[in-house]
Amino acid sequence: MAKTDTLPPIAHPARAEITVEGVLRALADPVRLAIVRQLAGTDQEIACGGLTVPVTKSTLTHHLSILRQAGVVAGRQEGTTRFNSLRRNDLDALFPGLLNGVLAAAR
Repeated sequence: MAKTDTLPPIAHPARAEITVEGVLRALADPVRLAIVRQLAGTDQEIACGGLTVPVTKSTLTHHLSILRQAGVVAGRQEGTTRFNSLRRNDLDALFPGLLNGVLAAAR
């Protein structure tokens, strides 16, 4: 069995399952906010190893999991690399201006 066959699928909430409370809770942590700022600064996906945050790999995985569960980011597995992207379209459709406001306030 190949290594990628043993990886669990990456779960994401449907757009209708994303709540403003969950999004705000996820964005309240400075490390998670830094991750979102990096993702918001590009139209490209960023591999976990490409994110610049002052935490260990396992802690980064935890933070990305919280962001995914809240519906803030999406993850995609390619081989042994996990790519992350901001769910800007979903967030902007559900909560117009929220993401831009949070990111502007974080500057």
